[in-house]
Amino acid sequence: MTLTSGTETASSGRTSGARSAGHLGGLANRAVLGDAGARDELLTAVRLMVHRYCRARLGRLPGSEHVADDVAQEVCLAMLYALPRYRDEGRPFEAFVFAIAAHKVADAQRSAIRAAVPTEDLPDAPDTGPGPEDQAVRHSEAALVRSLLDRLPSVQRELLILRVAVGLSAQETGMVLGMTSGAVRVAQHRALSRLRVLATEVAS
Repeated sequence: MTLTSGTETASSGRTSGARSAGHLGGLANRAVLGDAGARDELLTAVRLMVHRYCRARLGRLPGSEHVADDVAQEVCLAMLYALPRYRDEGRPFEAFVFAIAAHKVADAQRSAIRAAVPTEDLPDAPDTGPGPEDQAVRHSEAALVRSLLDRLPSVQRELLILRVAVGLSAQETGMVLGMTSGAVRVAQHRALSRLRVLATEVAS
């Protein structure tokens, strides 16, 4: 069993597209019974989902990419540790995972500002990635989005992170937040409308 690198992403950009609602719960139940294949498949799916969540929640911190990798790893390990005690009581497994993730993110937010940012090794080949100006523009845009999200009510902010950053469907997001899929769509519309108003205020 190997925990994959946090820099890996799903080719479609949506973790939920390849699974139906409740699929993770089925994998978890099989993993609890000792199915190693189900455990590894569950870990892969959770890792992708949680890493997106951590990147969205921790993007404002120094060294956020490294911090998100570390926190996602901690969430996966905590999930594996808690898995033998997991019992399906009608709530989606995603809610179980995001409860762990929320605690780990909160811990990281309290401590990461004091953490040193790891120094990258010098590259052997020329850097063909985005230049400093492109990176500055991207960081500025990302910082603006995060600052706008911070001004939303906590439920709307969490909903948008789950829907947009993590890629959960309206049904899956509703199961995590205790809402119907219809209520999720209404709340998402209101949250996006509020973001547009905030963005207009910032631009004016």
